Amino acid sequence: MSKRKELLSAAMKRTSDWIFSQEISSDVTVHAGGASFSLHKFPLLSKSGYIRKLVSESSDADLSEIQIPEIPGGPEAFELAAKFCYGINFEISTENIAVLRCVAEYLEMTEDCSVGNLVSRAEAYLNEVVLKSLTGAVSVLHHSESLGHIAEKVKLVSRCIDAIALITCNETKFSISGRSDGGTTLEAQPKPIVHWWAEDLTVLRIDLFQRVLIAMVSRGFKQYALGPVLMLYAQKSLRGLETFGKPKKKIDPQQEHEKRVVLETIVSLLPRERNAMSVSFLSMLLRAAIYLETTVACRLDLEKRMASQLGQAVLDDLLIPAYSFTGDTLFDVDTVKRIMMNYTESEAEAAGKIRLGGYHVGDDDYGSLQLSDMERVGKLMENYLAEIASDRNLGVSKFIGLAELVPEQSRIVEDGIYRAIDIYLKVHSLKLSSTHSLVFCFSTRVTSYGFFYN
Repeated sequence: MSKRKELLSAAMKRTSDWIFSQEISSDVTVHAGGASFSLHKFPLLSKSGYIRKLVSESSDADLSEIQIPEIPGGPEAFELAAKFCYGINFEISTENIAVLRCVAEYLEMTEDCSVGNLVSRAEAYLNEVVLKSLTGAVSVLHHSESLGHIAEKVKLVSRCIDAIALITCNETKFSISGRSDGGTTLEAQPKPIVHWWAEDLTVLRIDLFQRVLIAMVSRGFKQYALGPVLMLYAQKSLRGLETFGKPKKKIDPQQEHEKRVVLETIVSLLPRERNAMSVSFLSMLLRAAIYLETTVACRLDLEKRMASQLGQAVLDDLLIPAYSFTGDTLFDVDTVKRIMMNYTESEAEAAGKIRLGGYHVGDDDYGSLQLSDMERVGKLMENYLAEIASDRNLGVSKFIGLAELVPEQSRIVEDGIYRAIDIYLKVHSLKLSSTHSLVFCFSTRVTSYGFFYN
């Protein structure tokens, strides 16, 4: 049977070559993807089960027009398939293999029609070339984005994802077995590095990028090592957002939606380990999340992550603009207040575990580390208070609320707090028309500032 098919295919090829060489007038017009092709039935029928079926089921014995409106890859893909039917040589590459495989599936160009048909040729190229190369697999996966469900049907997407996950895990030292527990600090972990292939993945659409990373982790890639990959993708995908200015600028609704989906997906993929991402990067994501009005859960997640590393933050990380058209405060004080509340709660919880013997660390050692971190946070918040104190729209209650959150044990001296209060009073003095008292509660004592205006 196989020998018979081969002889039949050879005969069909000779006939197609003769038709092509003799410049015989076309006997069918194929309308594919918005373009029209004047062709010959015989070469098409010899390779395509789909076209053979259309012709055989037609009530018109002399069918002269064939409609294929929704062909994968459009007219360019059909042209390649038609060339294959005529035996015209063309190069198969990572640029066209995705559309070739899908159009071959759609047109049913299988071995049942002809030996060595387009499906088998495309499969051979995929298995022997594409899936053995990271660059090739990424390129084909990228090109499959526009091909819809048929790329999934022929397992083009899943095979490329699996190949990428396998190759990246083999290429990196983070592919060793065993996972770090969520919440474990990163001090004992190798520092994540930016791998040569990370830039390649940034061309992928966010849903496919997410599937690739999930596949990598399932194959043993350390989740905390995803940090640099996520950072590269975020920087490229969120480029163009002016998150450092006020007021918020209008952007195209579709573009805003796409960037919002990207951001929410990236946040969902962030490693759970503390210190896996820099505070400055988390701050950038938080600015973008507020700007794009992502889900509350997304923003709260970023706030908690920043709180867990607040001792590493610098002033600019907290100076998040209040994106509002209503002329409210210059900076988003409420967000910083929540970050600070998360920080104090986590520190209190950690101290409680120490007292209960939850950590196998000496109290003095942990206490000194905790104090050092608190001192940095205290200094940071004093600088923040001094920075926002000059905002004329900042109400007294918000200013006091933030000041009260500065841990008492973080303040060796009160100079920073005094400076912030002094700035606030000078800037807001013209707005006070009667006797006022700013009361700042610092744990065990109260400092009051009273002043009078006639």
